[in-house]
Amino acid sequence: MSQTAVHFQVGGQSGSGRALVLLSLAELLAMSLWFTGTAVLPQVTPLWHAGLSLTSWLTIAVQIGFAVGALSFALFNVPDVFSPITVLVVSSIAAAGVNAAFAWEAQNPLSAILLRGATGFFLAGVYPTGMKIIAGWFQRGRGLALGIMIGALSVGSAVPHGVNSVAAIPWRGVVLASSVFALLAAAVVALGVREGPFAMPQSRLDLSQIGEIVRNRRLRLANLGYLGHMWELYAMWGWIAVVFAAAAHWPRMEYEASAAGVIAIGAVGCVWAGVVSDRLQHASELDRIAQRAKVTIIAMTVSALCCALAALVFDFPPVLLIVALIWGIAVIADSAQFSAIISEVAEKRYMGTALTMQTALGFLLTAFSIRATAALAAHYGWRWGLASMAIGPVLGICAMRGLMRTSPNS
Repeated sequence: MSQTAVHFQVGGQSGSGRALVLLSLAELLAMSLWFTGTAVLPQVTPLWHAGLSLTSWLTIAVQIGFAVGALSFALFNVPDVFSPITVLVVSSIAAAGVNAAFAWEAQNPLSAILLRGATGFFLAGVYPTGMKIIAGWFQRGRGLALGIMIGALSVGSAVPHGVNSVAAIPWRGVVLASSVFALLAAAVVALGVREGPFAMPQSRLDLSQIGEIVRNRRLRLANLGYLGHMWELYAMWGWIAVVFAAAAHWPRMEYEASAAGVIAIGAVGCVWAGVVSDRLQHASELDRIAQRAKVTIIAMTVSALCCALAALVFDFPPVLLIVALIWGIAVIADSAQFSAIISEVAEKRYMGTALTMQTALGFLLTAFSIRATAALAAHYGWRWGLASMAIGPVLGICAMRGLMRTSPNS
C-alpha cells in the first residue's frame, strides 16, 4: 500500500478521500480568480497608458483585499454564524461576480483596482475555509492532505496564465473564464462536500491576545519565517510572466504558458513537503515542530538560490526557464507547514487569533514586496528585481533555525 494511502486510511473516516478530491478541485477552480488581473496585464496596460508602477496595483489590490477579508471573517466569526460549506459557496459566487465586473470596468483604473480588491476579499472566504473543512476530515496525515490542497491552489493560480496563452482567447474571455471556474467550484462544494467527523469549532479572533502572541518567542520566530516565505512567494508568482516577457521577448503564448508551468509545478513541492513533514506525526511535539521547520528551511534554501541563479542567467532564457521550474517547486512547498507550526506553538486559547494574524500580516507584506520588486525592476532591471526576492527566504531561514533551537518554555 502506498504511503499516501496509509495516511488517508489512518487519518480519515470513510469519504475522506472523496472530500479531499472534491475540495482540492474546488480550490483549484476558485483560486483561478487570484491572478486574472495579473495574467491580462499586457492587454490592460495599453488601456491605462501606464507602466508597472500603476498596473502592479491589479495584483497588490488582491493581496490587500484578502488580508482585510481574513480579518473581517475572523472578527465577525462568520463561519460560526454560517456553515463553512455555505461560507465557501457564497464567497466563490461573490468573487466570481466581482471578477466578471472587472472584465467590463478594466479600462477605468480606479474601478478595476477596487474590483480586484473585492475579489481578494471574497477569496478570504474560500481559501482558509477550504483548509478548515479538509482539516475536519483528517486527524492524522493532515500535513499531506493540506499539502495536496495547497498544491491544487498552485495549479489554480496558474490557470489564468494558461488560458491567456491561447492566442484565440481575448483578454476579457480570460477573465470571464475564471469567473465560470469559480461558479463551478461553488457547485462542486454545494452538491458534493460536507463537514468531516473531526470538524472543529471556529477559533475566534481576540485582539486582546495580540500581546500574548508577541511575547511567545517560538510564535514570533514562526511568524518571521512565514513572513520571509511570503515576501518571495507572491512577488515571484506575480511577476514571473513579466520576467519571461522581458528576458526572452517571447510571444504571449510562450511566456504565458511558461509562467503557468512554473506556478502549477508547485503542486509537486506541496505534496513532497506534506509527506516529509508527516513522517514524525507520532513523535513528540518538539520533534514534529523540528521536522516541519527543517522542511521549511530546505524549501527556502532552494528558493533563495534560485532567486540568485535567475538573476545570473536572465540573459539565457532556456536556462532561466529551467531555474524557474525548480524555483516553482520550492517557493510554495513550505506554505502549509507554516500554518501547521503556528497551530502547534501557539497557546490553544489564542490559536485562532494567531492564525488570523499570521495570514493577514503575510498577505499585507506581499503587497509591499510586489510593489518593491516592480520598483526595483523599473529602475535597475529585472536582474535586481529577481535577486531582491532572496531577502525573504534568507531571513526566513534564520528565523526557522532559531525556532529549532528554542524550547517551549523560552
